[in-house]
Amino acid sequence: MLKITSRENQRIIRARKVRDSLVKDAIFVEGVRLAEEVLRSNLKISDVFFTEDFANSERGQTFLQLLEFSNRAQISDKIFDSLSDTKNSQGVILICEKPATDKSLIEAKLSENKRFQLVVLLHKTNNPTNLGAILRTCEAANVAGVIITKNSADAFSPKALRGAMGASFRLPIWMDADFFEVLDWAEEKNLVSICADVNAEKSYLDIDWRKAHLLIFGSEAHGLSRKERERVAENLIIPMENGVESLNLAVSAAVILFEAKRQLNY
Repeated sequence: MLKITSRENQRIIRARKVRDSLVKDAIFVEGVRLAEEVLRSNLKISDVFFTEDFANSERGQTFLQLLEFSNRAQISDKIFDSLSDTKNSQGVILICEKPATDKSLIEAKLSENKRFQLVVLLHKTNNPTNLGAILRTCEAANVAGVIITKNSADAFSPKALRGAMGASFRLPIWMDADFFEVLDWAEEKNLVSICADVNAEKSYLDIDWRKAHLLIFGSEAHGLSRKERERVAENLIIPMENGVESLNLAVSAAVILFEAKRQLNY
């Protein structure tokens, strides 16, 4: 079994660059659960790094057997700690190919699933953990795809990947989109654009989610600008009690998406 003992090893240097989002076509995956999601998603794995403790654990031995023909290397705890993106790592890191992202993937999903025509647009979502959590919710709700505009967090950064727990590997995603270009695209696809707005009068419960929609969420801090809101066809509000003005973005997304799913299954 190959052992790497130097932090200056070229594979370690490249892994560090992948972790820091400096390599466009690769992603940094850390932890057993997320690594198992990689296997489930059939992503190509270029490197596997693990500690001696992981290799000697029962779960580690089982997992490494599944990766028998991968480019595996055992590294010291010190090198692993310099590479890790978490405080309490489980001792395994994978470097994988980055999943393809393009609007054509969403279009294919819309054509495939005529029953549930719902696409989510995340506009300037800056918190990677929030973004990842929303992606996980979107997969659970079976949306057709997620569009992420420019100046948003990287959906494939280590923090976002941990929040998504594998959803990023499988969801159709369109990255670095222009907000107004997406609105034009939605009109072409007969998707009614709708956004959450604290000044809206219609509750999310009163929307007919059986119709095709582009559901838009603005940034956590600023929402949508006036110009952006004017281009959106409809708006909605999540009614709240006790003077609570807003919910966490990921929570808001979950509330609305599962109402849409409930209507579809009713």
